Amino acid sequence: MIPVKVTKISYHSESKSYAVILKEITGNKCLPVIVGSFEAQSIALAIETVDTPRPLTHDLICDLITGIDSVLNTVRINGLDEGVFFAQLEIESIKLGKRNVDARPSDAIAVALRMDAPILVAKKVLEEAGIFEDSIKEEKPQKKKAELSLKTLKDKMQSAIDEEEYEVAARLRDRISKLES
Repeated sequence: MIPVKVTKISYHSESKSYAVILKEITGNKCLPVIVGSFEAQSIALAIETVDTPRPLTHDLICDLITGIDSVLNTVRINGLDEGVFFAQLEIESIKLGKRNVDARPSDAIAVALRMDAPILVAKKVLEEAGIFEDSIKEEKPQKKKAELSLKTLKDKMQSAIDEEEYEVAARLRDRISKLES
């Protein structure tokens, strides 16, 4: 098993989903794990250590683990089948012994971050689905619509004044002022 850490959460606009990027602690391979928006938000809150007024589902899971006098030893992402990752929470207590609980990787990651537990990825999973860190490209923000030229805006403003459309002229004046400053 290879220890990893969460390096970032990235929004993928084409698929309208989020990817949690897990990076090897001692290497340069990454594992992008697609997660839902709720899970992405929960993971982001855990990374930033933001307290919420009421417990989220992942907070509840953590409270249950500690409430039965257990500890979360590790989270393991140990399987991949037809593009779907599989994970387990390794929980241990004196009364219950060591238990492995099946979990979605997104939930397991959110709980691990809250409980400061190590996240491990099976070597075969990283070999099959991992990518090198330098191949991850930042999604560039889409370009804004081309700005109208200053001359075009002034012409439109004059036309609006001539036609006594003073509200339109005022908005155009404000845009012109913003561009000129």
